[in-house]
Amino acid sequence: MLQVSWLFNPTRGEITSLDSGNIDDILNNADVALVNFYADWCRFSQMLHPIFEEASNVIKEEYPDKNQVVFARVDCDQHSDIAQRYRISKYPTLKLFRNGMMMKREYRGQRSVTAIADYIRQQKSNPIREVQDLEEINTVDRSRRNIIGYFEQKDSDNYRTFERVANILHDDCVFLSAFGAISKAERFSGDNIIYKPPGENAPDMVYLGSLTNFDLIYAWTQDKCVPLVREITFENGEELTEEGLPFLILFHMKDDLESLEKFQQEVARQLISEKGTINFLHADCDKFRHPLLHIQKTPTDCPVIAIDSFRHMYVFPDFNDLSVPGKLKQFVLDLHSGKLHREFHHGPDPTDVAPGQSTDHHNEPNTCCYCSVFQPIQDVASSPPESSFQKLAPSEHRYTLLREKDEL
Repeated sequence: MLQVSWLFNPTRGEITSLDSGNIDDILNNADVALVNFYADWCRFSQMLHPIFEEASNVIKEEYPDKNQVVFARVDCDQHSDIAQRYRISKYPTLKLFRNGMMMKREYRGQRSVTAIADYIRQQKSNPIREVQDLEEINTVDRSRRNIIGYFEQKDSDNYRTFERVANILHDDCVFLSAFGAISKAERFSGDNIIYKPPGENAPDMVYLGSLTNFDLIYAWTQDKCVPLVREITFENGEELTEEGLPFLILFHMKDDLESLEKFQQEVARQLISEKGTINFLHADCDKFRHPLLHIQKTPTDCPVIAIDSFRHMYVFPDFNDLSVPGKLKQFVLDLHSGKLHREFHHGPDPTDVAPGQSTDHHNEPNTCCYCSVFQPIQDVASSPPESSFQKLAPSEHRYTLLREKDEL
């Protein structure tokens, strides 16, 4: 019905076509831009076109200034350089930009006029809650990550920079602000930004750099708001799998915070140099029983550490060895070198076997390897159990996927 109304609607939506010559100028000058990366031959792209245009019509009536909200599109067949620049791996992909900066989270909601319009309204809403009394700061949710700015004036470069950062990271942190007389007690050395980490007794951390330097504030705030070890859920699983990095996952019971803290500490101590090559995650054992089953574990075995490469899953032999210096790092390095996969099929490398020791890997306490729960395989008997998390990746019933990654 929607498509019929689009065909006969005389006021077509004004969708800006982007190319190499105009993309930077248009996106840099837009407060918010939603860009549809599509291919004409893709049926999902064809289905989205009239919906996207109608959503643009609705939003343009509410935000008439052309730079407030921009709806744009990129024909990825015609402009493959742009598709490569933004790492487009499926059609259609809807990415959000703020003043030229691409947001990490793309739009993955329902493809309807109402849903897309509501999404843009949400992006245009103020991400910062203004407090009217400093007592409100004492009642913030300490299970969340809170960033609080104390400013003399709202109409200031300091606050505008803070606002830009909040617009980008509001999904990861709670942002609050106080002004004038209300904030005076916290401005003993001028305008101030602090971070309140999760935990009732966790000490505050103060930002010490320039309050007008966006890059510095953004880097500092991102470091506080986006933890090194993130929780994987069914809601964010698609987003995490699409980052294309293997998972190092701690499966733990929800109330087992001690194991989580230990894992976080060892990741920070041993694996900070591996950030960018693997995702550090933790998962609720009860919610993710299926991946545990694939590695022949149950919630009663938790805590369990495993790697999912999107083809195979490998189990860290013993959680109690987590704090052994270098043990966790070697586990990750062995994934990257192919050793984990090689040893599953052929036993320990000769250099790892003591003289006279058997090389029969079925009798050795080596790392266990299973097929990835997310990537089904043909020969179960000769391969590790399949990946579980690949099943959370973008669905072929919703997207045209360009290629499959060949993981270890």
